[in-house]
Amino acid sequence: MQQPEWEQRLEALESKLAFQELTIDQLNNTVVQHELEMSRMREQMRLLLEKVKSTAPSMIASQSEETPPPHY
Repeated sequence: MQQPEWEQRLEALESKLAFQELTIDQLNNTVVQHELEMSRMREQMRLLLEKVKSTAPSMIASQSEETPPPHY
């Protein structure tokens, strides 16, 4: 005996809902992993910036290093 139409439709909706829940869980896990990776990358960038600032000489010479203009 064939199921009534409403039972078939209900089963189809339940199946779609289960698939959507699985997809949402997978997407959520992906977003969490990306956020963790972005956090690590931000920290690496901060450390790299600190290192560059501490090792790179300033592009502006101090007053004692400046040579006077030629007309002096």
